[in-house]
Amino acid sequence: MVEEFGSPSSYIQGKGVLFESNKYLQSFGKKPLLLAGSTVYKIVGQKFEEYLQDNGYDVTRVQFNGESSTNEVDRVTAIGKENNVSVIYGLGGGKTVDTAKAIADNLHLPVVIMPTLASNDAPCSRLSVIYTDDGGFDHYRFYNQNPDLVLVDTQVITGGPVRMLISGIADALATNVEAQAVAKANSDTMLGEKQTLVGNAIAQKCEETLFNYSHLAVAAAQDHVVTPALAKIVEANTLMSGLGFESGGLSGAHAIHDGLTILEETHDLTHGEKVAYGTLTQLMLEGANKERYDKYFQFILSLGLPTTLADLHLENVSDEKLLKAGEAACSEQDTMARLPFTVTPDDVAQAFRAVDAYSKQYLSKHRCHHSRM
Repeated sequence: MVEEFGSPSSYIQGKGVLFESNKYLQSFGKKPLLLAGSTVYKIVGQKFEEYLQDNGYDVTRVQFNGESSTNEVDRVTAIGKENNVSVIYGLGGGKTVDTAKAIADNLHLPVVIMPTLASNDAPCSRLSVIYTDDGGFDHYRFYNQNPDLVLVDTQVITGGPVRMLISGIADALATNVEAQAVAKANSDTMLGEKQTLVGNAIAQKCEETLFNYSHLAVAAAQDHVVTPALAKIVEANTLMSGLGFESGGLSGAHAIHDGLTILEETHDLTHGEKVAYGTLTQLMLEGANKERYDKYFQFILSLGLPTTLADLHLENVSDEKLLKAGEAACSEQDTMARLPFTVTPDDVAQAFRAVDAYSKQYLSKHRCHHSRM
């Protein structure tokens, strides 16, 4: 049996580190390609580009078009080749980051990931989620190594929308639920080998951190301040969840997310918001008892994340559509088969409804209770 653990060569997190980064970046050469979306560029990218130029960097700036699709990867790869760049910098959210990794792989160059949100666990992993040009899940693209450097500026992150931090918490919450299922099934992780004790332990530490500090971090983020609780949640969302999902393994929750992406109604929701519903659906499929289910359900509910089909904009969804999402979730290219039991598309469709039914019952009971008080 072969076990494997993967991680970025270096992970650096702190307040203001983006503008003290020359000492970390100079070893990758002075000809970076800086990939950033237009909003991120306005908020922090332009100032960062000026910082780089002041430190003698010859920057090729490319605007990210918004979708981590094969066409976008190929477009930016060509620009990188033409400008003979020495390193790829991905500054932005999950899709910018995943695109930067793919470009670096195409050009056989180092990649530095600079997340501006703690909204998902993409920054540290050696894979990208590739979507179609119109936003549907297409495939996972795997690499031989993790990013060379992940640089996380907590000051930048606390300036982002609170919804995105909460989405990152939801994404991270799936990490341990999925990793424990992978351990039970003795399935392969995202590295294609068995789980290490370290991978499993990080997934557990991630969950413990989320339950202890999420609400304190969200309050800090609402006021755009950096606190120890916020820093812990940024680390949980980015590093612990990143290492935990990759070396611990994905199973049901993310496969269910991928199934939901084929329903157009869900496209306005973030990755983490769909994963939150995926976590509850996986727990239903596992036959979790009430105590275990409620632990996650009440936490997800307390953060205002989706717990009903209406929250996913699917209040009037047909059984046929849910079955289609179930079929996509059970695709051979996905991770549903890493659960310790067999799941059919119909099982997923039924579990979608079961989560909705339980949530509605819980909410109506608690609303009655509050109105009597």
